[in-house]
Amino acid sequence: MFYKNASWKESSQSYHGEFILLGVADRPYLEMLLFGLVLTCYMITLLGNTTIIIVSRLDPHLHIPMYFFLSNLSFLDLCYTTSLGPHMLMNFWRKNKTITYGACVAELYISLALGSTECILLAVMAYDRYAAICHPLRYTTIMSQSLCFSLATVSWGSGFSNSVIQTVMTLSLPRCGQNQIDHFFCEVPALIKLACVDTSFYEAELFASSVVFLLLPLGLITVSYSYIVAAVLRIRSAEGKSKAFNTCASHLMVVSLFYGSAISSYLQSPSNYSRDQGKMISLFYTFVTPMLNPLIYTLRNKEIQKAIQRIIKIKNKEDQ
Repeated sequence: MFYKNASWKESSQSYHGEFILLGVADRPYLEMLLFGLVLTCYMITLLGNTTIIIVSRLDPHLHIPMYFFLSNLSFLDLCYTTSLGPHMLMNFWRKNKTITYGACVAELYISLALGSTECILLAVMAYDRYAAICHPLRYTTIMSQSLCFSLATVSWGSGFSNSVIQTVMTLSLPRCGQNQIDHFFCEVPALIKLACVDTSFYEAELFASSVVFLLLPLGLITVSYSYIVAAVLRIRSAEGKSKAFNTCASHLMVVSLFYGSAISSYLQSPSNYSRDQGKMISLFYTFVTPMLNPLIYTLRNKEIQKAIQRIIKIKNKEDQ
């Protein structure tokens, strides 16, 4: 075939040039609809996650491990959607939907790093809930400030380290001049599909990495919640059970949304994707999930609602 016989010089032409992000260019009538949906999700994400960070910072009642990790998650979601959203929104209006090689590398590295970080961070948040419900008397001792910072550092460090490996391996694949990415942004499965060599090894490595960053944390979350359920069932008062359930239900909803879409995207061979499956799943965990996270936590969390009310009252008194 032409691709396999192409010279290395030819195969690396797109390496230092530009990529074309096809998106839904063949169906332009969808572009304005998607523009509206993505813009709405992005604005709600900015507002919701910024609110959680500010409230968690300003209200002393929320200076506990649970809200420290929740602030980390909100900051992560802000960075994640911002790393992809603005360029995607501009591309919906542009006829020439190109992205420079450097910008593609940045998109790939940052989005993959933040996605990997969220996998670990959600598992850490499950451990925090386990400590709070199963060992309430020792909670502050177990979840000390130093441990919280260490767990957050491990989450961010492991995510960015994994991204270095995946980004380098993905971009090292020869593409034989192909530069049309059938996606909205630069993502590993879409870039692997451009390769003009056998990608079995790379797909196996991606699968192994996905097992470590998706299935292993999900397994730890499952174990944590099995202990939590057993502890909740031992609580005698209905009010106590309800409070324990509400503090965990929000996290479980976020876990289900994030892991469900991420597993659908990364735990299958890129070659087995339907034409639009990868795009729609990616849009979901890139924009819909970060938008829903703050809504889930604020609507179900009475402590955050009360904190917002306290801050508003203090602000009103200062203005009077």
